[in-house]
Amino acid sequence: RSEVLGLRWDAIDFEAGTLTIRHIVTSANIEGKHILIQADRAKTSSSLRTLPLVEGFAQRLRALKEQQKYNEKLCGNCYNQKFKGYLFVDEMGNLILPKLTDNFAQLLKEHGLRKIRFHDLRHSCASLLLKQGVPMKQIQEWLGHSDISTTANIYAHLDSQSKQLSAATMEKALALP
Repeated sequence: RSEVLGLRWDAIDFEAGTLTIRHIVTSANIEGKHILIQADRAKTSSSLRTLPLVEGFAQRLRALKEQQKYNEKLCGNCYNQKFKGYLFVDEMGNLILPKLTDNFAQLLKEHGLRKIRFHDLRHSCASLLLKQGVPMKQIQEWLGHSDISTTANIYAHLDSQSKQLSAATMEKALALP
């Protein structure tokens, strides 16, 4: 969540077709006060990573950027310049606060989808990649796990299909009579 809300426009390279995760936005309660934390760091160094930006997302991001320019022009001096450069700001330029899980639950409900945690989207992503034959090492890098053993421990049970493929390949290669 914190990496999503922390995305800034300087992390998007439309020409190279990449998105770099290098900044987080999160919230914390410290001594009874709710504070916003913005930082050029993440949980681990592997959480800071560059991913390919597929064209469908690039188009939506270009449209979002244009909408933000329009909102800034329309709002004039009322537009919050403090968070200029972030992808996820509202119409007035205010940073969208890390209530993503609440908003996600509402989105699921509105569309008649079963309730899952926002974090479960990572598991869905990994499961779909694995099912499509993407190697575990690449999934590790995509998810930002610091060690492949983390990825393997979580998703090894889903890897039975690739084990079957490996067995079939070995059978063909050995060509036993």
